[in-house]
Amino acid sequence: NTFSAKLKVHYEGSDGKDYEFNAFIRLQKDKMIWISINATLLGIEAFRAVITPDSVKVLNKLDKFYQLRSVSYLKEITHLPFDFNVLQSIILGNPIYLDSNILYYRKDIQGISVLSIGPVFRNYLTLNPEDLTLKHSKLDDVDLMRARNCDITYGLYERTDTVLFSAYRKISVAEKARLDVEMNFTKYSFNENLNFPFSIPKNYKRN
Repeated sequence: NTFSAKLKVHYEGSDGKDYEFNAFIRLQKDKMIWISINATLLGIEAFRAVITPDSVKVLNKLDKFYQLRSVSYLKEITHLPFDFNVLQSIILGNPIYLDSNILYYRKDIQGISVLSIGPVFRNYLTLNPEDLTLKHSKLDDVDLMRARNCDITYGLYERTDTVLFSAYRKISVAEKARLDVEMNFTKYSFNENLNFPFSIPKNYKRN
């Protein structure tokens, strides 16, 4: 029902620069994702966001402004068919853009391979044979003119209660530019009582 985590995020954007920050995430299944981002060097909260299936609210605490957007804002900033469910799956380590149209299945000593094709992506998945956890996901745009692809690696599986959780992810997205993201979860827990504090200070301006 709920999930909370602390993680370190490292990413390299299309500008070629490296960025690092700490993030805190709280999630209520299918309803709300709360994210707080700390600037690593400053050690203070820089951004806070609340995302629901139909809205995105962001506080920029450094520049003192806020944004209120529809969930389509996620598509604008990622240039992908991104919505609440996709973000929730990425956080929890579940497969994304997995369609029921399975064209290929193979099991051998290396693992289990599955190919599905949906309306937007071909998804080639590799699973660990022992416990069916995800090892790798390769997404290719079905529109060959776009040449858009995404590569996700899952690792460092740890068991907490009855859940096997991937504490490490590496995500690479490419189209005209490339974005590389590494996520290292240092703390996480499931099914605890959580709150999702979000209030807009009176001196903040709307952007």
